[in-house]
Amino acid sequence: MASAIIRKYNETDLDAVLNSWESATRLAHEFMTDEFIAQERKNVAEIYLPNTDTWVAEIDGEVKGFISLIGNEVGAIFLKPDYHGQGIGKVLMDKAQELLENLEVEVFRQNTIGRNFYSKYGFEQVKETFHKPTGQQLLRLKFTANKQRN
Repeated sequence: MASAIIRKYNETDLDAVLNSWESATRLAHEFMTDEFIAQERKNVAEIYLPNTDTWVAEIDGEVKGFISLIGNEVGAIFLKPDYHGQGIGKVLMDKAQELLENLEVEVFRQNTIGRNFYSKYGFEQVKETFHKPTGQQLLRLKFTANKQRN
């Protein structure tokens, strides 16, 4: 496992965060159009990051992923695909859980990478809705801190 330093996001991390977001988004969300991704990339930079509590995972001096929190909601957690499966996502989620205890997140039904990660972490589905911009089913998941994790 790569050793990651988890630290607060700062503006100099923007390009690395956006690159992590886009590469992981393209891998996990094959149904998203290039136009949708381009608009969301702009939204991440201009709307989401300035309004979230964001933490980055830095490995060997480079940002390889991040988690953004809005209240107790995980607004985003993305890692460069080369770093999937190394425990870095868990370390980011542990930071969120340490800060907030109970967490909620939305994940696309078709995003098996994300769904598997959240399930393994201990999230449970509470609701399913339809996401009009993509035409996909969206699952709302909840993590309760006082439940035993595997």
